[in-house]
Amino acid sequence: MKKFFAVLLMFVFCASLIGSMVSCGASKAIQVIDVRLTDESYAFAVAEGNAQLQASLNAYLKTIKENGTLDAIMKKYFDNVGTKVGVTAGEADASKDQFVVATNVPFSPFEYLGDDNLFYGIDIEIAKGYAESIGKELVIKNIINFDDIFTEITTGKADVGMAGITYSADRDKTLDFTDTYFNASQKLIVLESDTTFDNCKTLEDVENILKSWNKDKSVGYQNGTTGNLYVEGDTDWGFAGFPVTCKGYDTAVMAAQDLINGNLAAVVVDEAPAVYIVSAINGVNK
Repeated sequence: MKKFFAVLLMFVFCASLIGSMVSCGASKAIQVIDVRLTDESYAFAVAEGNAQLQASLNAYLKTIKENGTLDAIMKKYFDNVGTKVGVTAGEADASKDQFVVATNVPFSPFEYLGDDNLFYGIDIEIAKGYAESIGKELVIKNIINFDDIFTEITTGKADVGMAGITYSADRDKTLDFTDTYFNASQKLIVLESDTTFDNCKTLEDVENILKSWNKDKSVGYQNGTTGNLYVEGDTDWGFAGFPVTCKGYDTAVMAAQDLINGNLAAVVVDEAPAVYIVSAINGVNK
């Protein structure tokens, strides 16, 4: 995924938030440690047993993979090629023929809120195209707590979860998932002045350092995400966890800001959002 680092990443979705945070606190640069901590697959989540929607979404994903639409969407957000398309949130109404998507922002480049108050991102554009293909009105519901996306689906308040969701056997116990549309990983963010991981080339190198830390070191993540499970440990996911102080945040942006504020030693977050966060914060700090 070297292309992540060649992108012009102005991180529209949180620029104003980051700007206000940095103006009130320390001005420090941060960096992504270029070692993949996990290997993950993103998919869309639907209610367990909703085979019709699952099959319909899979058919649409197959079509846009084959006709180049998915690749074109990816290039918009990773290579800045093409025009990004924003959509309005809309409002769920059971009396209307709607396709209701539960998401969680900011999580650029997959979903974020632009300065024009429209939703943008890879997931958002896929949702827009799918809704149009089945002739339904698209409604985007921004769920503040990531884990609550799954409750929205299981209670019928949303048709699907589109939020850079990692497929796992554990989540598959209560939900059904579409085919994979993106391969991802977790990565570390640390201060640019931090040389702790400079000589790390492999996952083992990074994890040996994390294992050597203790409760005096705090590591942050977005609540409910794979980063959360990776740091704390989860047997269902095969993560052993680390002997650090674990700190969860509503968004990865908030965790990164607390790293800058000196309250964390590192942040674990999905690779693509990590690159966006670092680029945005470093751009504000210049």
